[in-house]
Amino acid sequence: MSASVAPRVTLSTTSVYPESTADAFARARAIGYDGVELMVGIDPVAADVDRIVDLSAEHGVNVWSIHAPCLLVTPNVWGSDSWGKLDKAAEAAGRLGSQLVVVHPPFRWQRDYASRFEEGIAELNEKYAPLIFAVENMYPWRTPAGRFAAYSPGFDPTNLSYDHLVLDLSHAATAQMDSRALVDLWGPRLRHIHLTDGSGTFKDEHLLPGRGNQHAWDVIERAVAGGFNGDIVLEVNTRKLSGTGHDARFEALSESLMQTRMAVDRGIFARRRDPTREGAQQ
Repeated sequence: MSASVAPRVTLSTTSVYPESTADAFARARAIGYDGVELMVGIDPVAADVDRIVDLSAEHGVNVWSIHAPCLLVTPNVWGSDSWGKLDKAAEAAGRLGSQLVVVHPPFRWQRDYASRFEEGIAELNEKYAPLIFAVENMYPWRTPAGRFAAYSPGFDPTNLSYDHLVLDLSHAATAQMDSRALVDLWGPRLRHIHLTDGSGTFKDEHLLPGRGNQHAWDVIERAVAGGFNGDIVLEVNTRKLSGTGHDARFEALSESLMQTRMAVDRGIFARRRDPTREGAQQ
């Protein structure tokens, strides 16, 4: 895509939990998001590609990206073979018209999978092109006894060989890193953003953007000014907004969309004023 194209702003289906995947499609349509990212495994519907095809058509909402079932809570979703899950994600992407698959690095106890993960991701990108497999930044697990390196070959993809990266602001906060610095370090490898926030505690908080220490709006403006034109996906925890007596979840997701689009516009304006900045993402 040309760097002149504005990024899409989409909604992760996990952002409405404990509402359902079906509710996420309805929310995205009602609020005005540019589509959704399917979090596979959030509920049984999310793993049923036939049902997702129907939901996409019913609501007129595209599934632009798929988050493969890489979580601790999804060990058997789409089978137990890690590479098989990613092949299944590619198959689902083909049916849904998705352009990118989000992948977490392996857990260190997945030794065989981890031993050739970098090579395997490169092979998937070649095999399924133009579909993109992009690896997400994670974080060390922090306990009273110290840090535990749960991911292999590592939680920080900066110095690893992946061509395509996903920046998750909550994960950066938990790792006590600065998302603005990662935007600069990754340059054109940055292909996808999980827009959220965190305060730097040991928890992966997934706060609403702007409510943590990651300078979320600066991150978006900085990335877009540098030529980023991938998807910006709101991936937040709104569980505490349930049962408040009014639709606080709708209001929060609407406000986040408005603020994100304003930050995108500022980034585009900055890029047009100084076209040399675009080279950072070319």
